[in-house]
Amino acid sequence: MKSYLTAGLIAAAMTSASLALSGIASAAPTGPSEVEETVKTLEASGYNVVVNRTGSDPLSSCAVQSVRPGQTHRTFDSRGSSTPSETIVAETVYVDLAC
Repeated sequence: MKSYLTAGLIAAAMTSASLALSGIASAAPTGPSEVEETVKTLEASGYNVVVNRTGSDPLSSCAVQSVRPGQTHRTFDSRGSSTPSETIVAETVYVDLAC
């Protein structure tokens, strides 16, 4: 019985991770764009955004190099049912800039 629960939890975690990463990839810019737009779009999608910056130029002259997934915090609740329900509490993404 425990092996079925463990396999189910692992499958659910892998599915949610792949869905989360696809959401991050769709928010990433396809070319150099406004840094503020990228950050606002990610924050509007519910992500906590951490900006990593290389260089000392003003933010207006920076270009987004990549958007990487960070830590995802979840909770599992199994009260009242045989299958636990998962709730994502917070998701973090890293936006790398070149200035």
